[in-house]
Amino acid sequence: MKKIILSTCLYIGSSMLLAQDNSTCYQKYVKVFEVRGANEISDGLHENVVITIRKGSFADCFVGRAKVKDGYIDTKTLQMSFIDETFEPFRRSYKYDEPVTIVNGISKTLVTNDEELVNILFVDAIKPKKKAYKRAPEPEFEL
Repeated sequence: MKKIILSTCLYIGSSMLLAQDNSTCYQKYVKVFEVRGANEISDGLHENVVITIRKGSFADCFVGRAKVKDGYIDTKTLQMSFIDETFEPFRRSYKYDEPVTIVNGISKTLVTNDEELVNILFVDAIKPKKKAYKRAPEPEFEL
């Protein structure tokens, strides 16, 4: 009986250690934005944005650039970056022709005609990490 309980505990413990984080790149970025927040996005061309493309449980994240005008993203100016620092237009046809707003550094989700979900993340606008309080050491007094 002890062996069964011990082996069960070892199995559960090892499976927990080997469990991997299955978060997508999109989920990881969103978590950072939720925890830290983001500064207001100014008008102009933003060179270091992350363009996320999601479909089902699949997500992919690419570096690109986007132009913001009057607080809205101009989807016609979205571009994805190649590894040699050149750019290619990011052309998709979207289901809805509405202005793309930005809230907390993340664009409203765009839905393509192919059912892809696209977001633009302004990573340069992420606020710096807050200072953590210094913890007191454990007491080492003799009683």
